Amino acid sequence: MKENNLLPDLAAHLYSFSNEDNGRTPSERELAEHFSVSRGQIREALAILEAMRIVERRAKSGIYLTTTQASVEAMALFAKAGVPLDPLLIYETVELRKIHEIKAAELACSRATEENFERLREILKASEERLAAGEGIAREDRDFHLEIVRATKNSIFHRVCSVYYMMGEQRLPIYFSDPQRGRQSHEEHLRIYEALERRDGNLAQALMNAHLQGAESYWKGLIGEAEALEATVDAGA
Repeated sequence: MKENNLLPDLAAHLYSFSNEDNGRTPSERELAEHFSVSRGQIREALAILEAMRIVERRAKSGIYLTTTQASVEAMALFAKAGVPLDPLLIYETVELRKIHEIKAAELACSRATEENFERLREILKASEERLAAGEGIAREDRDFHLEIVRATKNSIFHRVCSVYYMMGEQRLPIYFSDPQRGRQSHEEHLRIYEALERRDGNLAQALMNAHLQGAESYWKGLIGEAEALEATVDAGA
């Protein structure tokens, strides 16, 4: 197995085969046999997962899942592996993303270069073409927002915000499967771009805030559906 695939696959396997009562997972030996790799490779991968607060290795006891304490990067890894995420955790992440991107819009107004503006124009043009073809704009939406963050010239800021989009990689195409949502989002992107180009930080922040309300409302709806489903299951138990 390629090393770049081991982490997400291992995370998914641990999640699937952990003990429901105490979170205990298969041993290093069992994991090495399952993935046909050495115990040393498993040990290194587990060290990374432990640093991401996905697992806890307890001396003379075993390996345990600690997903409730998982970092944002860990949740992105779960999303990549296809592990279901707690809708509430995702909503909280969306809320944090909103705070970051509103600030990014302000900073981009004073720091964006012509190269950033050229890239934003390219993305907006690509969005127009995809919408005209009746296609979703999930990729263009991600690229537009991350280019604004990139325009802050803060590499750590960009790395943090990139994680949010990794988490939503499976959900964004569904979100933009609604043509009306895609067109509305594109129109809002155009207005945000115009504010950035005018270097109007206050307007850019206000427009970004209003724009991200849609994603926030969407996740609120999903959380409501999840809670309703859980209540139905509990009532029938």
